[in-house]
Amino acid sequence: MNASLCHAPARRRPIGALLAASLIAATLPRVSHAVAVDPGDYTYLPPGTGLALLYYQHASGKSLYSGGHKVSGNADLDVDVGIARGVKYVDVGGVTVAPQFLLPFGQVRTGGDLGGLDVANGVGDLILASTIFLLKDDPARRSFGITPWLWLPTGKYDPQRALNPFGENRWKFALQAAAVVPLGDKFTLDLVGDMQWFGDNTHFGTDRRTLSQRPMWEAQAHLRYHVAPTTSLHLTLSQLAGGETEVDGARQNDRQRRTRALVGAGHFFAPGWQLLGSAGRDLAVENGVREDLRVNLRLMKVF
Repeated sequence: MNASLCHAPARRRPIGALLAASLIAATLPRVSHAVAVDPGDYTYLPPGTGLALLYYQHASGKSLYSGGHKVSGNADLDVDVGIARGVKYVDVGGVTVAPQFLLPFGQVRTGGDLGGLDVANGVGDLILASTIFLLKDDPARRSFGITPWLWLPTGKYDPQRALNPFGENRWKFALQAAAVVPLGDKFTLDLVGDMQWFGDNTHFGTDRRTLSQRPMWEAQAHLRYHVAPTTSLHLTLSQLAGGETEVDGARQNDRQRRTRALVGAGHFFAPGWQLLGSAGRDLAVENGVREDLRVNLRLMKVF
């Protein structure tokens, strides 16, 4: 990786693929990365409650970074992602558990110094998870839960393509813990941390090499201000790090370190229906394309 990217056409494809993958991993936190959550995701709900959710996420950026240094201002990357999610709260021996699934889909577009990359768009890897509430104090808005996440290699993957943002041809596992802490009557603080481990992709690239990845972690904090029982404002800060990859044992020097900030609001506009939205950007990036804009929207039905 160096500043001569735009003057080395023969190397554009492999370099572009690795750098774009850095953004795609951060752009799709629920899909290929440490597991980002929305404010209120760990709020305790009684057994028997069900949730149907539909997400839309957009991210775009132009500035390409390597080792913390900007190497291009013309690395265009635009990502549009949808996620279908279902959650059901059940009682298991007196413990509330929330099994769920997530199915991502979408498209990635490249241009500038990343132009010409072949992208395998489509439906992503199926994700299974189940939150276990170890502490639940609903009237006080206090809870603590842990969630194991499992990615199944079911998504679209084509080793002939430079980028496979939705199917990774490997198993992945993450363990997440979160606490919801009330700060008086009007404020709530959500603290979330997780660690993710990666299986190997033994069909990486056209020559079917082995892609390995080191563990990755992420920490998130969501501060919510409750304007009314049905409306809240929030500020989100997150930091992720790790995840350097190796190809046939050769280190790629692409460790992630990314800091992001978002602001947004949530509102129940009808009984059982909530719309939540956030907008923000990356504050710092070590490797990959820095997000100049991120927009997250979520429609939720409680039943």
